[in-house]
Amino acid sequence: MTYQFDFGWLIESLPVLLKGIRITVQLILIGAVFGVALGIACAWVRALGPKWLKPVVATYVELIRNTPFLIQLFFIFFGLPSLGIRMSELSAANLAMIVNLGAYSCEIIRAGIQATPRGQFEAGASLAMTPFQTFWHVVLVPALQRIWPALSSQIVIVMLGSAVVSQIAAEDLTFAANFI
Repeated sequence: MTYQFDFGWLIESLPVLLKGIRITVQLILIGAVFGVALGIACAWVRALGPKWLKPVVATYVELIRNTPFLIQLFFIFFGLPSLGIRMSELSAANLAMIVNLGAYSCEIIRAGIQATPRGQFEAGASLAMTPFQTFWHVVLVPALQRIWPALSSQIVIVMLGSAVVSQIAAEDLTFAANFI
């Protein structure tokens, strides 16, 4: 018995798959860049920011970390329109990935900040730096070096979660594969 492999269907479906790959990579890059930026901002607030803002950020972080990504995605895509906020599938997917990674990276970065020796904060103050300048120039860079393995692992987890966005009809790679 012989079997002849026919990959003609794959060649015909290649444009759909390439579009799915492009959208998936776009979602991952936008989610990672803006999610880590949001995480840095939230970590600054939780570690060194104004006292009145700390409970707000803590509530955001705990709410996001204690709900599944799929629920967050559905709330953004299906729940926000009931509040008058409508967005496309890709915008909702991007926002969900940013919000999710922002909360997780906030805690990872905050752990790196808390592991920074107190003397570095004092060194920044002795150089007449503002608290934000001390954070940005003296504390953040070594903290990011310490937490890079955990942060990159979290980015990979968000990348794996990008397959879920096909549930709201975002035309990512999973959607394209199911379409074929």
